[in-house]
Amino acid sequence: MRDVTTAHPVQDLDVQPTPLALLLLGREADPRSERGVECPGDLPAPSDPDLVERARAAKEKLGDKVFVLGHHYQRDEVIQFADVTGDSFKLARDAAARPDAEYIVFCGVHFMAESADILTTDDQKVVLPDLAAGCSMADMATAEQVAECWDVLTEAGIADQVVPVSYMNSSADIKAFTGRHGGTICTSSNARRALEWAFAQRESGTAKVLFLPDQHLGRNTAVRDMGMSLDDCVVYNPHKPNGGLTAEELRDARMILWRGHCSVHGRFSLDSVEDVRARIPGVNVLVHPECRHEVVAAADYVGSTEYIIKALEAAPAGSKWAIGTELNLVRRLANRFASEGKEIVFLDKTVCFCSTMNRIDLPHLVWALESLAEGNLVNRIQVDPETEKYAKLALERMLALP
Repeated sequence: MRDVTTAHPVQDLDVQPTPLALLLLGREADPRSERGVECPGDLPAPSDPDLVERARAAKEKLGDKVFVLGHHYQRDEVIQFADVTGDSFKLARDAAARPDAEYIVFCGVHFMAESADILTTDDQKVVLPDLAAGCSMADMATAEQVAECWDVLTEAGIADQVVPVSYMNSSADIKAFTGRHGGTICTSSNARRALEWAFAQRESGTAKVLFLPDQHLGRNTAVRDMGMSLDDCVVYNPHKPNGGLTAEELRDARMILWRGHCSVHGRFSLDSVEDVRARIPGVNVLVHPECRHEVVAAADYVGSTEYIIKALEAAPAGSKWAIGTELNLVRRLANRFASEGKEIVFLDKTVCFCSTMNRIDLPHLVWALESLAEGNLVNRIQVDPETEKYAKLALERMLALP
């Protein structure tokens, strides 16, 4: 198994300069830094109460013309104005189910707004309140890098055996690449079905999957859910010649994992699991499959964001839970179920929000809503027709999964 870890000193990364368009999504000035990993420790002070009234007034003025989507990881001050909440794909589908809404205001990150634009009608306009709300995981795979990877697979003589499967947490460009090459999109809840479908598309025994861009979800699904071994997986590093792999390693692999990860879920460690078990006897450890393999292996339960919510809803009163996912959601669930005597804590003792998700704050939401109410379209997210065509094809393949 190659390159399983996710935390490396900067000097060992061999990272190429980041395109300026991606660099602007984060706070750092160094192209070698990883966007979106800094942990603010706590949220900023609550927004001015006047903003709450302004948001309500603008939303009321817009009426049915606006539909506000709120991802589970959003701040409470923002989520209160969401018409629906959910994970990225659920929200995109919810938007598509509201064709009469002229404006879709997506309180999430950039790739989510792109997916909403792909799935909604041409007459609907998707707005992202802060264009700097990106995703460090999605940024870890660019169209140019993935095209180069495909050239490497072609030179190794295996491209015709490979089916790409891309996580929902990817850019429209990567979804379009997936559609062009006969692949499908997956979410954290249907990744196994997507992989089973992909392996069935090629001759048995020779089929391979290129999994983009989260190595952990790909590895955990293949090994934990489908019974493969770690030796069936290799990690393609786009910052190394030929991905850091030999042609023989590529030919022997069943899962070619892109070297990407979630900066929040990737921070949880085996030490985190062992520490919380020592501190809280009888605790149930529940983690997202974007966590590292050793964390998933040590957890009691593993599942998507929606799975986590449903598991806590069904949990008995008095039960204890340590959750390995984004802190905004964990804190919201802890408050929600406190009256039922359920003890819910963050898996890691170090507080860390998703800094890019937290860029959507109440001031940005108020500005977007008030601008729309005044007839000014701001921060529209629009995917070009060619990219949309193939990205939608990949998404439709996912929707057709059994």
